[in-house]
Amino acid sequence: MASEKVIPSDVVESGHAPLDSGHARLRELGYKQELKRDLSVISNFAFSFSIISVLTGVTTLYNTGLKYGGPVSLVYGWFIASAFTMIVALPMAEICSSYPTSGGLYYWSAKLAGPRWAPFASWITGWFNIVGQWAVTTSVDFSLAQLIQVIILLSTGGKNGGGYEASKYVVIALHGGILLVHGIINSLPISLLSFLGQMAAIWNVLGVFVLTIVIPSVATERASAKFVFTYFNTDNGEGISSRPYIFLLGLLMSQYTLTGFDASAHMTEETKDADRNGPKGIISAVGISIFVGWFYILGITFAVTDILSLLSEDNDAGGYAIAEVFYQAFKKRYGNGSGGIVCLVIVGVAIFFCGMSSVTSNSRMAYAFSRDGAMPLSSLWHQVNKQEVPIYAVWLSVSVSFCMALTSLGSIVAFQAMVSIATIGLYIAYAFPIFFRVTLARKHFVPGPFNLGRYGVIVGWVAVLWVLTISILFSLPVSYPITAEKLNYTPVAVACLLIFVVSYWIISGRRWFKGPITNI
Repeated sequence: MASEKVIPSDVVESGHAPLDSGHARLRELGYKQELKRDLSVISNFAFSFSIISVLTGVTTLYNTGLKYGGPVSLVYGWFIASAFTMIVALPMAEICSSYPTSGGLYYWSAKLAGPRWAPFASWITGWFNIVGQWAVTTSVDFSLAQLIQVIILLSTGGKNGGGYEASKYVVIALHGGILLVHGIINSLPISLLSFLGQMAAIWNVLGVFVLTIVIPSVATERASAKFVFTYFNTDNGEGISSRPYIFLLGLLMSQYTLTGFDASAHMTEETKDADRNGPKGIISAVGISIFVGWFYILGITFAVTDILSLLSEDNDAGGYAIAEVFYQAFKKRYGNGSGGIVCLVIVGVAIFFCGMSSVTSNSRMAYAFSRDGAMPLSSLWHQVNKQEVPIYAVWLSVSVSFCMALTSLGSIVAFQAMVSIATIGLYIAYAFPIFFRVTLARKHFVPGPFNLGRYGVIVGWVAVLWVLTISILFSLPVSYPITAEKLNYTPVAVACLLIFVVSYWIISGRRWFKGPITNI
């Protein structure tokens, strides 16, 4: 009689396949599997890569790069921001390998800060992370609404041809519609989201190569290599003449673009062999984005010949620099700018995918944070439906992001302060667990399959110092003389978030929040 193979009861979950290494590690950390583990390393990478989305970040903030330094800031600033972003990503990948949970950053902080500091470390990291993610979704989907506005403007004749200029109410309505579609998509099974995530990654890569080749080829006037690699624009119209200061302000475009790669960590509970594939997703998303982004910046900048006209609000695109580049390239060559509008649609689809993946990441963070009781109505947000999707967390993320965008109706300055948290707030959340890794956990940190070995502490300290540097840098004034209309409200927004988080902790959280709670 053939012997029957017996699978131990602790390696099988109801409705799930036998444990892989990441699943086993999740159980060791005290969590049962509640989300379907269907994602491959490619799918995990795709979510982070599509959130980074160089077509989104570079396109929407290209004006900033042109204004503050021009080609030199764009080309060389990208390398500087990229190098330090990778230095931040490496220790994050190392920690992810050790703790592959959807909680990501806030769970890491709790484990690394030690029993005494775990609740507060987890609390402050988690709130900065989730608010930063909501701000990312807000900024991405609002930028898509603005791009749609520009596409409509150019399609109806442009600003100088009597084109339709949408009001701020139309833009916010577009923003709401985009969020609604993203909420519906994210309510579908993870297998479909995985497919769309991979499509997003392919679209971003192909889109960059198409635009980088087509735009300079179509343009009747092209910049010289000397202009692209050596020209430094000091004519910013903001009263700033110091070249080092201008260059540093120009880094914002690059740093904003290279944000959101923590999505790979938040998707680990749905990724096969997450202790290996989660870190791979983080590193590969950042690395490929660096290469693809620089290629895109170079291609577009070779089509730039008159910076002042591109930044002027009186041009056909209303001052949207890349839209004006695309539109004029085709208009001067063929007599109309229809081809340029098609190119903008390519960018728009990439931004749409970026927002979709951002909602996915948001919802997984909200699911994990509420699973540990850190959010109001936590019992609601961590529920999953029959498709094993945290459905209420999805719609919470959509709703909060829409409310954040409503500030644009009162003041675009207030809105910009709100979304500035997308860069500074999120990077601060990245820095917390790395800081605890190189200080309180320096001697007892147990690395996973992916680790930096003896270089882990050194790389970690450099990462923390870089986040501190950009937090100060992007809080500096961007215009002189300083007025209420042109004040950089970034430090105000971040300070308000800090005050809210700490006050909430002192008044209420410290009495009941004990850090991550196991569910086994």
